[in-house]
Amino acid sequence: MTETETTILLVEDDEAIANGLSLNLKLEGFRPIIVHDGEAGLIAIEEHRPALILLDISLPKKNGLEVLSELRESGDTTPVIVLSARQNEFDKVSALRLGADDYVTKPFGVAELLARVDAVLRRLSSPAKASDDRSLYFADVEVNLATAQVYRNGELVAMTHLEFELLTFLIENPDRVFTREQLLKQVWGVQHSGSPRTVDNFVGQLRAKLEETPNKPEHFLTVRSKGYRFIP
Repeated sequence: MTETETTILLVEDDEAIANGLSLNLKLEGFRPIIVHDGEAGLIAIEEHRPALILLDISLPKKNGLEVLSELRESGDTTPVIVLSARQNEFDKVSALRLGADDYVTKPFGVAELLARVDAVLRRLSSPAKASDDRSLYFADVEVNLATAQVYRNGELVAMTHLEFELLTFLIENPDRVFTREQLLKQVWGVQHSGSPRTVDNFVGQLRAKLEETPNKPEHFLTVRSKGYRFIP
């Protein structure tokens, strides 16, 4: 892997947590870079173009949600795993709606976090996707598997990596009902310690971006007491 492919940016103001994670990431072959506030985080993202960002919410100068919002509004889809001591469900929902790829609540197990990091990076480097030159279609939407880009009415739609993975999984498995737990296992690729309701937020994002009327979806359907079904 290149230096960029192994670079992980830690935006964390707790030095003990940052140094501990940095050491473990180095042992796994990564190149961690540590910054301690939100403003420095945005500068470091632009300067180092990391493969993945571990982003704390409670940061000085700019908090993690502000950093994430600015990042996504700029069109940057670098994977972000949010770290937070906050147990508040609102914070989790906010982070996911702003485009976080995952949310880990402190205290967390290092092994679990490393597994999630590995799963995200594995998805990005998947040779099957990289060599697949197909496009998938439904309604006015085109999903280009080779470039990992989504178009609606010919216009590019910004997608995070996990939104794209969930979208392609559902399109390739039409009419089937999947529980939230099944989607977490199939798309996220690791045992997820958070609430399966995480899936709800990602489906909501797909509806907002790709449905004609998001509150009356025609394609990403809820199956009461079961989960979700995709209808082309």
